[in-house]
Amino acid sequence: MFNAITSLFKNLLEGHDLSGSQIQNPNLAIACLLTEVAGADHQIDQAEREAKQHLLEVLLDLSKEQAQSLLEQASAKVQDSASLYEFTNQLRELSQETRFELIKAMWEVANADGEIDPLEDAVVRKTAELLYVDHSEFIRAKLLVTETNEKK
Repeated sequence: MFNAITSLFKNLLEGHDLSGSQIQNPNLAIACLLTEVAGADHQIDQAEREAKQHLLEVLLDLSKEQAQSLLEQASAKVQDSASLYEFTNQLRELSQETRFELIKAMWEVANADGEIDPLEDAVVRKTAELLYVDHSEFIRAKLLVTETNEKK
């Protein structure tokens, strides 16, 4: 047992990820984050489903069938996840602009039903923090989405 604890601390000090649940698929990680925000308030309506589907098609240049398959995988993965970290960890390597677009897409899913629930806000906020998106960019993305929807 002592050897196991020593090994654990050694891995921690060396910066190894101990979660053992690396996704290794950035597209799946993005789909998981969109699924997380849609389900944050425990009410996923049709507008949020359609927003997730459309955003995956546009952001990742996927067909409708590919996006649907990815969302099914994401839904299963989100059920087994313990935190947002396992999804955001591999996305930190994306460009700042791409991470901004992801946060903006999360706001679009959260606002798809016309209202951003505080739990949805919290998921987007935490994701932005984990992806090292500046707070000003986090707010800019939210304003772009909410102002665009108000004009519709």
